[in-house]
Amino acid sequence: MIAIAEHPEGCLLPVRAQPGARKAGLLGEQAGALKVTVTAPPEDGRANKALTDVLRDVLGLKRSQVALFSGPTSRDKRFLIRGLSKAELEGRLALLLQE
Repeated sequence: MIAIAEHPEGCLLPVRAQPGARKAGLLGEQAGALKVTVTAPPEDGRANKALTDVLRDVLGLKRSQVALFSGPTSRDKRFLIRGLSKAELEGRLALLLQE
């Protein structure tokens, strides 16, 4: 189960990044985090930007609603998701991961 934490501005979503993948997308859950692949290399913040874009697209959010909160140089990151409750985020992720 993905360990989503509450935050005063929304929710903190733990993400396990896999940069340099063949295609971008969600791979499921790994060690309490959402595993996300991106094609961008982990150089100059390009993978972080790509991760933000993938999360924004799959969750159907605006650019301002998804921000990197911690872990800019680590594979294990936390993203701040604004405008969704923990229950709403869990529901969206459940629908995405069952496909």
